[in-house]
Amino acid sequence: MAEEEAAAAEKKREVKYGIIGVGMMGREHLINLHHLRDHGVSVVCVADPHLPSQHSALQLSLSFHWPLQVFSGHKELLDSGLCDVVIVSSPNMTHYEILMDIISHPKPHHVLVEKPLCTTVPHCKQVIDAAKKRGDMMVQVGLEYRYMPPVAKLIQLVKGGDVGPVRMVSIREHRFPFLVKVNNWNRFNVNTGGTLVEKCCHFFDLMRLFAGANPVRVMASGAMDVNHKDEVYDGKVPDIIDNAYVIVEFDNGSRGVLDLCMFAEGSKNEQEISVVGDLAKNVFQGEAFVPEGIVRFGTRVAGRDGVQTFKTTDDRIKYDGLHHGSSYLEHLNFLDAIRGAKAPEVDLNDGLISVAIGVAAQVSIEQGRFVTIEEVLTSPLRKSLDC
Repeated sequence: MAEEEAAAAEKKREVKYGIIGVGMMGREHLINLHHLRDHGVSVVCVADPHLPSQHSALQLSLSFHWPLQVFSGHKELLDSGLCDVVIVSSPNMTHYEILMDIISHPKPHHVLVEKPLCTTVPHCKQVIDAAKKRGDMMVQVGLEYRYMPPVAKLIQLVKGGDVGPVRMVSIREHRFPFLVKVNNWNRFNVNTGGTLVEKCCHFFDLMRLFAGANPVRVMASGAMDVNHKDEVYDGKVPDIIDNAYVIVEFDNGSRGVLDLCMFAEGSKNEQEISVVGDLAKNVFQGEAFVPEGIVRFGTRVAGRDGVQTFKTTDDRIKYDGLHHGSSYLEHLNFLDAIRGAKAPEVDLNDGLISVAIGVAAQVSIEQGRFVTIEEVLTSPLRKSLDC
């Protein structure tokens, strides 16, 4: 009875959040948490050196009637002692330093860090080692595409055994170019980790999840063919690729392929995912379409006429936002982990492997060869990114 009462009291306890980095994604987190206010959460402080971002966050908080302490630096936010949970939504290249400062701070803070975990594999590994030594905090990585309703339904079908052993995973993202960010930081590999780390860690995470296996080697072809070629910042032309094909081989024999195009605004769906599994001789194929929110599945025996199609929804979502409700569900999931003192669903190792696949793909493009995950995890292949 005492344990039940303690659990009930924990669920009622207000959880106070601080947000480090309140650009576009940081403000998106602020809005999502506002829609979770009935779950006993509040945002009490933010940190960002960029004054316009500070002001935008402050205006949002005033409209929510949430008093908000604003800091210029993340260390001041941590030292304030105001929050229990920290969201790191600052530019990619700042994640490593900020995470190490959070982990080494005397007060423990649970952390939700936006993807990618870090821009380099060595930095990801150092964060993981430091967090293990700390032991009194949990870190969830913001790979929220798992929670998009059609994707979540396809994951459910695969994990429920309806597919059998997965043989092939195909992910197609045809979308608009990178958005404009503060000081255009996302135009350069050194800041982002490269397009296949910055953007595509989401898809490599999903491939691994569908395959139920770990990656072995990667082959990629890509280039910057259309976008950003006429842009110049401080005398430098952007170097982020805008299209690629990536093949990932997994240790159970399954394969994944990514088809990325970032000058394809005319596509009906931004993401299309296909998973094919071998359920005995009755080969199964499932597909998810975003933003249509449609899932289709069928079998080899039933053929085209037997394909089932249905619309996916999730009644828990109170705010769709930029990612079709997935950020809302991500926060709901993380809050349950915090209050239940259980491991986060998307952990630091998930963050590391998704970055490692992206780095391997970037190296494969640069060097024109298959790149093994083992060499990415054990040696600094890319001096510009890994040092």
